[in-house]
Amino acid sequence: MPPDYSVTPDIISKFKEPFGKLIQGTSAETINKLETMAKKEKPTSIISVGDTVSRNLHKHHIIPQLSITDNKSMRRKLQPKIFPAKNLVKIRNPQGKITQQAITAIRNALEANTHTHILVEGEEDLLTLIAVLYAKENSLVIYGQPRKGMVVVKVTDAKKAEAQEILRFMKTTQAN
Repeated sequence: MPPDYSVTPDIISKFKEPFGKLIQGTSAETINKLETMAKKEKPTSIISVGDTVSRNLHKHHIIPQLSITDNKSMRRKLQPKIFPAKNLVKIRNPQGKITQQAITAIRNALEANTHTHILVEGEEDLLTLIAVLYAKENSLVIYGQPRKGMVVVKVTDAKKAEAQEILRFMKTTQAN
């Protein structure tokens, strides 16, 4: 069975910098900039990782193919929210880890090409890497950058290679 991944102290700094283009501003400003970007880029699909960004996208009728949330924002519990989706998948993914259960759920959701909401018990932050790895070329993976705005990752071969490289430097353990 493939391994689970864990953050190590030497790789943690990689996660402080945006993995894509940082769009700064208020919620309304960032959504307007995203809409402009999406019209120009014509993404294959949109994937949201994180509660605040997922809620904002749905509120503004930008419906991601895949939303990944944990009902928390900046580690504080939020009122649970389930987005309208064809599939609701519940998984466990502890803080600072990427489990095989999470990888499989994301890969299956993106391959199925239907609206899916993955609800994580634990933490979803690192799952951006997996979404980039398995998303179709020219998709947009969007996640929040606390107190700054949102980050938009345009999926390219180079971004997939960068995600793979980060995973390579993470600690691996055999999944149970």
